Amino acid sequence: MIKVTNLVKSYKRKTVLNISELTIHDGEIFGLVGNNGAGKTTLLRLMLDLISPDRGSVTSEIHVVARSEKWKDYTASYLDESFLINYLTPEEFFGFIAEEYGLAPELTEARLAGFSEFFNGEVLGQKKKFIRDFSRGNRQKIGIASALVTEPRVLILDEPFNGLDPSSQIVLKRILSDFNRANGTLMVISSHDLNHITEICTRIAIIEKGVIIRDIQNDGNAMSELASYFSLRKESM
Repeated sequence: MIKVTNLVKSYKRKTVLNISELTIHDGEIFGLVGNNGAGKTTLLRLMLDLISPDRGSVTSEIHVVARSEKWKDYTASYLDESFLINYLTPEEFFGFIAEEYGLAPELTEARLAGFSEFFNGEVLGQKKKFIRDFSRGNRQKIGIASALVTEPRVLILDEPFNGLDPSSQIVLKRILSDFNRANGTLMVISSHDLNHITEICTRIAIIEKGVIIRDIQNDGNAMSELASYFSLRKESM
C-alpha cells in the first residue's frame, strides 16, 4: 500500500502539488492522468524520494519513504532516460540491476527471456551496442524491462508507452496486466493516453494543478467520464 498524507510541493513560491490524502492499495493498477504541468511526474518523484516535499509524507507499506531505505527493496521504477546508464550495453545494464537486487545471473536471464516479444530481437545480442546508440523506443523498452525484471511488489512508471510503436504498446499492456495478475503488484502508471490507461488500470485519478480532481474506479465506464472531463475542460479554456 502507498499512502499520501498532506503532501505539498512548491517551486518558486508556486504550489505544484497539494494532495491531502491518497491511498493506493496492493494489487491495484493506479492510473494517473492530466495535462502537461498537472503534477503527475512531481507526485511520482515524491513517491520515489527523488525530491523532498515541503510538507507531508508518502508511506510505502509501513515505511515513510523520506526516512527509510527499506521500501527500495521491493520497489522498481522507470521515469525517464536518466534511469539508464547509457555507456553500458543492455546486457551489462541488466547485470548491474540484477546485482543491485541480488538476483542470480541465471534467474535474470530466465526472466529476460520473457521479454523476447517485447524486445522483438532488437535489444539483446547486439554486439556491444551501447544503450545510447539504440532508438528512443528501444531505450524505453530497456528501462521498463529493467524495472520489471526485479519482479517488484511496487512498480512506478511515467509515460511508459511514449516512444513505443503500436505493436510494442499492445505487448506492453499485456505484460503489465499479466504481471499484475500473477504477482499482485501495486502499479502506479502515468500517461497522456486515455485509451492505454483505461485498458489496463483498475483505478484512475485525474490530477489538475497538483490536486486530485476525480478518483474513478474503472468499471468499464471510465473512458466516457475521462473524455467528458477533458472535453469540457478544453471548451472552457
